[in-house]
Amino acid sequence: MGMKAALITSNSSLESFGSKLGFTVLQLKDFSNKNNNHSKLLELLGFQEGKTVDTSEFDLVFLHIGAGDNKDKAASYDLEFINSLVGGIMNVAQLGSEIGSRLHFSVVLSYGSVSDVDDSSNLSISVKKDEKKSYLSVLFPHQSYTMKGENQRKNVRHHSPMLMAQWQYAVTRKDMAKTFSFKDFKENGGNLVIPADRFVHEVAFKLWKAPKYGA
Repeated sequence: MGMKAALITSNSSLESFGSKLGFTVLQLKDFSNKNNNHSKLLELLGFQEGKTVDTSEFDLVFLHIGAGDNKDKAASYDLEFINSLVGGIMNVAQLGSEIGSRLHFSVVLSYGSVSDVDDSSNLSISVKKDEKKSYLSVLFPHQSYTMKGENQRKNVRHHSPMLMAQWQYAVTRKDMAKTFSFKDFKENGGNLVIPADRFVHEVAFKLWKAPKYGA
């Protein structure tokens, strides 16, 4: 896709995986100061002091925080770090600001190992027959993850062990979800499901680096 991409993590397995994929791997500890972590991240993307600089080190930056990766810190530290990071970025990327008009921001939450939730109906996004009116069934479109060309895929896994929220001025649509929870996303979210292996492609599309995937 022609993007300069970085991966920030303290997970050794992910470091190796990222290197093989061509990511520049950076250490999470260098960005762990809650007071200005968002500023360091934005600098990697070419944003400084609320302005866009002429060149940027990277087009795309992934920051990974795994449960228990910070062995010397309590689990609550990770939550505080994420809250501080998200809050800091949203604060400087206000509507109408120079950063806000050029930034794509995604937050992804995983519930853990897929095997732990494979049989969990609590994470299913499929619409049960008794949840929709029969006379409205023709109005329920098939999402692109359930289709291959014009044919519907068989044996599609409908449970979703990951949640994703995106923000990009004039690109992403605002929905009615208020909390970062599966229940709220399913009931009030606006975009439903995308296969995990197409997530990066979709982000690249929003950055004008790849053609559109699905609908």
